[in-house]
Amino acid sequence: MSARKADVSFDRVTVQARQTQLSLAPDSVLIRKNGIEFHSPTAFPTWTEMTLSLQSPQDGTKVNCCGVVIACSGNRHSGYQVAMVFTSMSRQAEARLSTLADA
Repeated sequence: MSARKADVSFDRVTVQARQTQLSLAPDSVLIRKNGIEFHSPTAFPTWTEMTLSLQSPQDGTKVNCCGVVIACSGNRHSGYQVAMVFTSMSRQAEARLSTLADA
């Protein structure tokens, strides 16, 4: 993943993988140019495909994209740090994310 962090704020971040859906606090999420890192109470195996929805606090705009887990470390007591790289993002979603990052 890129070392640069996009300076984007969101009201709500929702991550979904098969039958697991997480609604994450914005302060537990780091959004990067080509992926996302977040703290989760649930472990995810490497290469798990996930969908992601980010909602802007300014106008309620949502950015939807897909990704795959590339790393997951931690334990059930303290939680897991999950790193996910975006695998497909529409040009419209890329533009929305860029617009929100510039705001």
